[in-house]
Amino acid sequence: MEGLISVLSSKCRLAILFSVVLVLTPAFASSNTAATHKKSSSGKSHKSKSHKLHGQQAIDSSRVTEIQQALIREHYLTGEPNGSWDSTTLAAMQKFQSDQGWQTRLMPDSRALKKLGLGPDYSTAINAEGSSFAPPAPPSTIPATQAAGFAAASGVNQ
Repeated sequence: MEGLISVLSSKCRLAILFSVVLVLTPAFASSNTAATHKKSSSGKSHKSKSHKLHGQQAIDSSRVTEIQQALIREHYLTGEPNGSWDSTTLAAMQKFQSDQGWQTRLMPDSRALKKLGLGPDYSTAINAEGSSFAPPAPPSTIPATQAAGFAAASGVNQ
């Protein structure tokens, strides 16, 4: 009988110990989580890791001047370019992009810059010398034997 009581009391001890561990585990977890957050003056919890800004944050004033000159040329902006991305320039760019059927929230859209003639300049590219950026020749100028070769290679009958 004494052995049975000893076994029961050890099982009770294990059950109590297990219950205590279960109760205390969330308390330890919440205190560790709280250590990784800072509290602001408003009492809200914020992550302590600082937020880094990525990408271009502002448009260079010389580029703004180019954009303003193009918008003036296209009659979306009046006056003289001042190199400042102000509300007037923003509104003109939004109107230009809207008229093209493009988004107006991100400024400026790459398609809009290309349409304004401000796209990338490939004239100094390594392979630019002697190259032509003209559209390809019309199909009627391709010799018949070459066209037949293209058709045979593609598996398309003419």
